[in-house]
Amino acid sequence: MLGLISAAIAPGLALLSYFYLKDQYETEPFSMVFRTFLFGALLVFPIMFIQYVFEEEQVFTSHFVSAFLSSSMLEEFFKWFILLIIIYPHVHFDEPYDGIVYGAAVSLGFATLENIFYLLTLGIEHALGRALFPVSSHALFGVIMGYYLGKGKFSKTSKGKWLCLSLATPFLLHGTYDYILLTLENWLLFIVPFMIFLWWMGLKKAKQARILSAKYNQSLEDTRTNYG
Repeated sequence: MLGLISAAIAPGLALLSYFYLKDQYETEPFSMVFRTFLFGALLVFPIMFIQYVFEEEQVFTSHFVSAFLSSSMLEEFFKWFILLIIIYPHVHFDEPYDGIVYGAAVSLGFATLENIFYLLTLGIEHALGRALFPVSSHALFGVIMGYYLGKGKFSKTSKGKWLCLSLATPFLLHGTYDYILLTLENWLLFIVPFMIFLWWMGLKKAKQARILSAKYNQSLEDTRTNYG
């Protein structure tokens, strides 16, 4: 049992540590990141309940609608809502890259508890596949969501556009991911290149966020110098 729990938790913690340690300026308080991770984990319960009701009542009969609404929109909206209401206005969200950290944290909290339930049900032999696909994809959806939230918070214009993209982009990517799994018999042939694209996009957004943070911190330093 301990080995199974460890296998379920390890991928999420490893991915979160990676993005957390890439913060080159003021590292986020561990307590705040852990709290965000817990918020994400707690989302599993209401989302699983709503999805169970949808399934039992056969609300969605189309694979397309199920992938994009029952799964993608429901999960990404709740994660986005937590970030927007609790994290976005917080004093510790003080540079663009912080969106990456908190986006990854809330998504990996969700993915980690979901992974524990999945492996408890189907066995540890699924641990590697779960780490490579569902856990990693959730992390990258969170990174992309966090990038746009960070860009929106620290942009002087077009804040509404960036906030809309922070939900719309992970929603479309997540829906596409689930649609591939639900509809294609040889899904592995399509999900591997999709995951490569997702990693490319997620790492690109993380790099862009670090550049934005560097510019933002430099501008703060210049302001202090000019008015100090």
